[in-house]
Amino acid sequence: RDDLVCRSINDRHVNSKYLSEYSLPENIVATTSASEALAGADFCFHAVPVQFSSSFLGSISSYVDPKLPFISLSKGLELNTLRTMSQIIPLALGNPRQPFIVLSGPSFAVELMEKLPTAMVVASKDKKLASAVQQLLASSNLRISTSSDVTGVEIAGALKNVLAIAAGIVEGMHLGNNCMAALVAQGCSEIRWLATKVCSSSLSSGLYYL
Repeated sequence: RDDLVCRSINDRHVNSKYLSEYSLPENIVATTSASEALAGADFCFHAVPVQFSSSFLGSISSYVDPKLPFISLSKGLELNTLRTMSQIIPLALGNPRQPFIVLSGPSFAVELMEKLPTAMVVASKDKKLASAVQQLLASSNLRISTSSDVTGVEIAGALKNVLAIAAGIVEGMHLGNNCMAALVAQGCSEIRWLATKVCSSSLSSGLYYL
């Protein structure tokens, strides 16, 4: 969506906006054209912020194959509606059967670029699709687990930042490890409770991938 970044990736194999000190593989090709990017695609990685996803997806819906699996990297709930990405994507595309996978977990981009050990989870109602994405993304540095608990993973991913902010306050006020442990335990308990309220069948496996 940025011509300068697009040229930087294609010409110099560097994202000039984010982590510009790291080189990208030469087989990565960037484009600002949705129709070009989606033509013949096997998967679509969706990383647009949640609050802008509905409008963005609506603008590209005519280019989307109804069988194209969407892998959501976007964490959060839509303001006003409180919808998750598993609800936003099919609604915005006008296709309730659009294949959907959520990728979540404790992962900083810089550590992935440094090839440090990382664990994440992919969740989908379609177990075969979850396994296919697991095989696509897993490496010697990145462990990918699978789950069918889409709601649990999405809720955990959305609320973990609230817990992280609270943890930062505890750290900044020097309240100690006991307080930090209590905060994390209570926070995880409340996230689990909310996940089960949102979806009574939720296993909340996403809690292990905050």
